[in-house]
Amino acid sequence: MNQATLHQLKVFEAAARHGSFTRAAEELFLTQPTVSMQIKQLTKSVGLPLFEQVGKRLYLTEAGRELFATCRQIFETIAQFEMKVADLKGLKQGQLRLAVITTAKYFIPRLLGPFCQLYPGIDISLQVTNHERILERMVNNLDDLYVMSQVPEHLDVNCQPFLDNPLVVFAPANHPLAKEKNIPIQRLSNEPFIMREPGSGTRRAVQSLFDEHGLTVKVKLELGSNEAIKQAIAGGLGISILSRHTLLTDAAEFSILDVQQFPIQRTWYMVYPAGKQLSIVARTYYEYLLDAAKKFVEQTGFSMHNRAESDRLNAEV
Repeated sequence: MNQATLHQLKVFEAAARHGSFTRAAEELFLTQPTVSMQIKQLTKSVGLPLFEQVGKRLYLTEAGRELFATCRQIFETIAQFEMKVADLKGLKQGQLRLAVITTAKYFIPRLLGPFCQLYPGIDISLQVTNHERILERMVNNLDDLYVMSQVPEHLDVNCQPFLDNPLVVFAPANHPLAKEKNIPIQRLSNEPFIMREPGSGTRRAVQSLFDEHGLTVKVKLELGSNEAIKQAIAGGLGISILSRHTLLTDAAEFSILDVQQFPIQRTWYMVYPAGKQLSIVARTYYEYLLDAAKKFVEQTGFSMHNRAESDRLNAEV
């Protein structure tokens, strides 16, 4: 590979990541013939085919997969070097790649805004998805940091708690149970339920509690987003269990039912694979988020560690 250039490797990495010469060309602002030519020259330098086409789909060969992994390592090393140089110059610049659980979108952007103002030279890539997709991204080392409320047990990871994530029972504001106190959990079996999709961390936590109490509920709808569930609740289709963070806006439309065994106490964690060397930018955000979460609690009064706080939140709603 003596004749391979860094430009050819960047073109190959984009094509391999997208599985498409066309999309690689769009990302790199090149023409498709230019991408094809660069891949052809790189293939000649390697001495083995890097792609194979089956039907209309493009797949990496074994050599292509090895080169793709090598490219990731090369670009990561270069990025680390560039950020180290920037740090030595007293600057903070580079890219921060975050992947967060769907519910985290209600507060992470609030914490990203001030960070971007502090470090305008940092570009941020934010991926919002469910628990299973987060695990896939982590296994493939696609991001710097992951924000989730359920730490994977089968992966070797570093994790740092930074914020409470209580799960509460949401209902329409005019629900018959809205004014009752200390509602037995068994009464939930009489209510139509709207649930997150299988694979959701919230769904697993809720099902675990129900199983513990031998409770079966009537699932009327399964929806893949918290916003869709909130709209269904507001429309009177049923009740649900969601993170209290999802009620940071439009609280007037909903009530939080005072049900025994709730809230389900959970925690938000910053997670990254064990052995992963955090970039300077990632480490900077890691430290920033710990401090910003404390200020977030002070500003919102958001803590669900006791019943008095839960009563206060219900009174606000």
